[in-house]
This record gives sequence, structure tokens and C-alpha cells, in this order.
Amino acid sequence: MADVTVYHNPRCSTSRAAVETVTAAGIPATVRNYLKEPLTRDEWLDVLAKLDAEPTELVRRDPNFERSGLTDGDVASAEQVASVLAEQPQLAQRPVLIRGDRAIIGRPKSAVEPFLA
Repeated sequence: MADVTVYHNPRCSTSRAAVETVTAAGIPATVRNYLKEPLTRDEWLDVLAKLDAEPTELVRRDPNFERSGLTDGDVASAEQVASVLAEQPQLAQRPVLIRGDRAIIGRPKSAVEPFLA
């Protein structure tokens, strides 16, 4: 089994559930609190290259997004998303799980177990 990296926000119940699912599966994991240890633009680009979703889906559309003055047009490409998330990691969807050359956004919670199989 390949190791898993989890970009994690411990305040998020979905993120905590993903870490618990990985642990219960007995898969070695690296868990990184991306708010305390922000990813660089290049690291986000690497995640986006592996992501099983459109790059813009990695950006949360919450009050922080609105307060930032961002629009959907500002996060349309992988390059734009990587730049925004490197500057404002709180806008990242969570959790993000990476295994080998694949990555997913771990929501809903039910998406994590099939990804690990």
C-alpha cells in the first residue's frame, strides 16, 4: 500500500474523519495542517496536477472568499488557484488526500474510503 498525505484542518470534522479513516485502514500517513504549515504555490500546483477535480473546486466559496474580493474568474485555472491558496490557505477545501499520482478532496466523507482501496 502506498502512503497517503492528508492536508488537514483539525477544526474541520470532515478533515478529522478522513484522518481517522486513513488510520483505521492501517495506511501510513503524513498529516499536514496546511494552515500552520502552508503549502507553496509549487506544492499546490503539484496537488492540482494530481487532483481528480477541476482546479477551481479546490477553492472554498465561503465568507472568506467574499471578503477577499475574489471572483470565480480569479480561480479559474490551476495557476490562479495555486497562487490564491499559497497566499490564503484558509480558502482550500479540506481535507485533501494524496496517494501516489492521485489526489482527491475528501468530501463528502464517503469519498475517502474508496480512494484508499
